[in-house]
Amino acid sequence: MSKFAILHEGKNDYEFLKLLISELGLDSRKVKFFNAGNKSNFFKLDNPNYKLLQIDIDREEIDKILFVVDADYAKNDEKYGGYTNTENELKRIITELKFTNYSDIYIVCDPTTKDGYLESFILSTIPEEHKNCIKDFLSCSEFESKAHHKSIFNQIYKIAYPKKPFDFSHKNFDELKLKLKNLFKNEKITRKLE
Repeated sequence: MSKFAILHEGKNDYEFLKLLISELGLDSRKVKFFNAGNKSNFFKLDNPNYKLLQIDIDREEIDKILFVVDADYAKNDEKYGGYTNTENELKRIITELKFTNYSDIYIVCDPTTKDGYLESFILSTIPEEHKNCIKDFLSCSEFESKAHHKSIFNQIYKIAYPKKPFDFSHKNFDELKLKLKNLFKNEKITRKLE
């Protein structure tokens, strides 16, 4: 039976987290995953996932929760966008739910800019020569929509470099790997969110 849960935004996040957990030699079947669907659902007290989590906590089936949420961009959403806004709102909702003793947070973004989402994070780990190659391809391609540039870039990278779609040894993965390893440890989360 799982003793910990991960709340994430969607299918891509779920697949990525399962792959990383497996890469760490851990068993993703021990994690209870909750798909929030999109970022705004994290900030709704009546989110059905929170009710289910509370039941699992009361039954002592869950004693650790990791919230994995995209930072996105402050310019697009003044309340929830950007690293700081996301962190502040997530801490607020965790406090209101009385989950502080069980919870940890990982905000997905480009670690340098503190903006973005899963694709931004992954792109921050790609070798520069691979980035340049893909940028050259995209600049001469006939892709009609560049609106989802990072998503397209990430998909091209996976196709172009199938043997190593993710460099999990990259330092940008260290914090997330540590948080995932901590979930699998036997002790409860003892620190409170700052």
